[in-house]
Amino acid sequence: MKAFWENEFIHTAGYYSVVILCMVVFLTIFEVATKYRNWEEIKKGNVAVAMATGGKIFGAINVFKYCIIAHLSPVHMIEWSVFGFGLLLLSYVMFEFLTPQFHVDEEIAKDNRAVGFIAMVISIALSFIIGAGIESFASVK
Repeated sequence: MKAFWENEFIHTAGYYSVVILCMVVFLTIFEVATKYRNWEEIKKGNVAVAMATGGKIFGAINVFKYCIIAHLSPVHMIEWSVFGFGLLLLSYVMFEFLTPQFHVDEEIAKDNRAVGFIAMVISIALSFIIGAGIESFASVK
């Protein structure tokens, strides 16, 4: 049985399963955190919402990538990814706060692609910083 759990295919399938389940939770939280309905807007063709949502997906997946590279257990991977996703949401709130001349959620809901693009880039860029922090912490342990 030990050989079964040490099999790299089983490990990969396990990580994949954990990531998919966490992404469902994270995207639900992101849906609640925004004033617009992500999937309804995407269905209507709102590219700005698609970019902002895609940035969150990429950012969260990138955090998971660093957790896997750091050889964290699935439980620790979930803990760190929850922390990382929280930081990504915080960055979204900070983007809103740092742009008092317009409201990010309203502009994205209106399909302002420039704002959607910046929201996406912020999520992606900061996910690399969050991931590097996770990897450097795990390498010290």
